[in-house]
This record gives sequence, structure tokens and C-alpha cells, in this order.
Amino acid sequence: MYSEGPTTRVPASAYLLLLTRDGEHGTLLPNGICFHPEAIFPAAHAYSCLHSPDPNISTAIAMLICAGCARGEFKLSMKKNIELRPNVETLFGTRDENLHLLEEGLNVTVELKPNSIQIFGEPADVARVEQVFNDFEYLRAHGQQVFNGELNSMLRVLVSDPAVTLRQLAESAKQRAVGNKRQVQPKSVNQRQYLEAIEQSDMVFGIGPAGTGKTYLAVAMAISALLSKKVARIILARPAVEAGERLGFLPGTLQEKVDPYLRPLYDALYDLLDPEKVDRFLEKNVIEIAPIAFMRGRTLNDSFVILDEAQNTTSEQMKMFVTRLGFNSKAVITGDITQIDLPNASRSGLIEAMNVLQGVEGIRFQMFNETDVVRHQLVQRIIRAYEDFKVRDERQLSLQLEGETVRAATDLQLSGKAKESTPVQQ
Repeated sequence: MYSEGPTTRVPASAYLLLLTRDGEHGTLLPNGICFHPEAIFPAAHAYSCLHSPDPNISTAIAMLICAGCARGEFKLSMKKNIELRPNVETLFGTRDENLHLLEEGLNVTVELKPNSIQIFGEPADVARVEQVFNDFEYLRAHGQQVFNGELNSMLRVLVSDPAVTLRQLAESAKQRAVGNKRQVQPKSVNQRQYLEAIEQSDMVFGIGPAGTGKTYLAVAMAISALLSKKVARIILARPAVEAGERLGFLPGTLQEKVDPYLRPLYDALYDLLDPEKVDRFLEKNVIEIAPIAFMRGRTLNDSFVILDEAQNTTSEQMKMFVTRLGFNSKAVITGDITQIDLPNASRSGLIEAMNVLQGVEGIRFQMFNETDVVRHQLVQRIIRAYEDFKVRDERQLSLQLEGETVRAATDLQLSGKAKESTPVQQ
């Protein structure tokens, strides 16, 4: 048993140290804590193992807090003052939206004072907010400008993933620069994992609902690889399948006939690069856009190849495409398995590839959901509503089939009994 002397003090780190000894090893008594035999260290040496004594915290108070936390009665919290530095207002965002994001995402309270910022919360959460301010000051001191839209996106990823910091996200985006127009910045954890998968793997499948940035990010990574001379050309492919309607024969040359199907890929290119540069790359075939039907028989070396709308490929087309990859090349296949426009949706090459290629070394699958949608917020709610409707419809159909099966079995049973009760005529 250990009790407090007149000048005995315990450091703040004792709170965590005492609570991580395989459970509750200390029992609170009126004048101290009795340590159980299985404790990591003996009671006599408990406080001699700790570092950096804090003269403001007494042993009795520390013991009381430790025991209470171990029983789940309350949580530790702390207050941190951060001095206001020049130009830090950019970090706050429009109407302090970035501060509100940090408060909601990290469960802290941020108060603005005349010359400082006060942060209240659990020690780990407060430390993460402090790290955000330190990283922002580091980036600003090194001449890296982060605008509010990109900053807000980085903070959303940061609050969702404890493993990343603002500095890591900013430096990764700088390495993925796509010319003078902008940097490639993920807006969600799944998008960050998608970009990392493209960097680390030779073939990546990005699968998820509309508006999650699958194609846009893939095109951005392709342009970044081209401008940094990691590849010599970009090839963008897409199946020429209409969305639920038949347009018939289109006028013009072969390229003019297929261009309407490939327009989303052109939109991404013109959004990321200057129009003059895009036109020059297209004219010199540095960037090639073609239907997937034109891929057969080719070997694509030193290329970044993207297959968009892969849910509308057949099994044969998908197998043909994934075997086109040559030396020093990457392939990204994107699609949404909920929007299949093939006559027979069950034969989608993307669905088959998900089953066949899962676990193959060098191939990564990244799934997206409605929380990754970067279009209008209404799109997220629409996607969620359709998914809920599909679940209800499947449940209703299952109950209906089950009821029909029970009725059929009952009718069969009654029919058998009726035959048994009918007398046989001599």
C-alpha cells in the first residue's frame, strides 16, 4: 500500500501509465492505492519509474483520477494555449469552418482569445490539433501555399484518419502536381488510399458510386506521371455503351462517332491542364482516347492506361484489357457496379474481375461509398436513398418468395392428404 507524504508529487504521464497495466491493477483505498500482485511494477517503485514530475499534480489526485478513469467514471481532459502567429487566420477557414471541422472531428473545443487559441479536450485529441497548427506554420514558413478549399479537404482526411498529418498530406499533394493549375488532393480517406494504391501498384480497381472521384483522380495521377516523365503517354479507354437508350448511327468520322462516349474523359483533361497543352498532346498522340474495342492486339509500354465505366465491359473485353499491360506501365480500372448498362448485367466484366483477380499480387481494389461523393451534397443523399430502397426491395422479394414457397408446400401437403382419404373403387 502507498499513501501520499507531505511533498510527494506524481507526473501527469502517470495517468496513462497506471491505466495501461493490463486492466485495473490498483484498488482505491481511503488513503492511497493498494497494488495487486500482478502489477507490472511493485508499489514501492511505482512512482520512481515515471519521468518529468509536474509539481502541480499531487499523488492523491492522480490516484483518484486513475481509479476513476479505470472504472469509466470520467475521462481525462486538458487545456492547451497556442500563441497566435501571423497569417494563421487562413487555417481558420471561411467563417471558422475549419475550426468547427476540427472541433467536431476530434471532439475538442477551440476558443479564440485576443493573443492565443485555447483548446480543451482529451490529451491525444488536443495534441493532434496542436500538430495541425504546427504543421500549418511549417508549410507557410517553407513557402507552400495551401488554399482554403484544399485545406478543408486535407483536414477532413486528417480527422478521419489518425495516422496522417497535415504536413504529410500537403507534401504528398505537392509530389502529385499536375502542371501549374493545381495539385492532386484527396478529399476523403478512401480517396487517399486510392491515390496511394495507384502509386504503389501496377494495376488498381476503383469501384464505387458516381461522383466519388474515381476517374478524375486517375486522370490526375496519369497527368502527374506524364509531366514528371515517369511514363511516355496516357491511354484513356471506355466501352461505347449508351446509358439505357439507343442512339443509332451517328454522323461523321470514326473519331466523331466515338467522341460522345468519351466526353467525360475530355472534361477531366481540360479541367486539369491548359486547353492548348491538351490539344497538343492529343494531336501528337501523347494522350490517346479510344473505345476499348480498339485495344485488342496492342502491347502498352511506358503508358498510364485508364479504363473508365468498366462495369459496361463484357468478360471477354475485361480479360483482353487487363492483359494489354506492357513494361513500365500502370493500369487503373474504374466503374460503378450499380449502374450496369449491358443487356445482361450479370455478365459484367468488372464483377467477374472482382472475383477472379482478388488477391493477385500487384493488383489492388479500392472501394468507395456515398461518403466519398465530392459532388453536390444532395448526390450523397440520393445514392443512400437508392441503396436503402434496394435493400428494402430485396427484403420484400425474399419474404414474398418465402411466402409462396410455404403456400406451395402447404397445398402439396393438403393434396396428398386428400388422395389418401379418397376411397379406392373396386
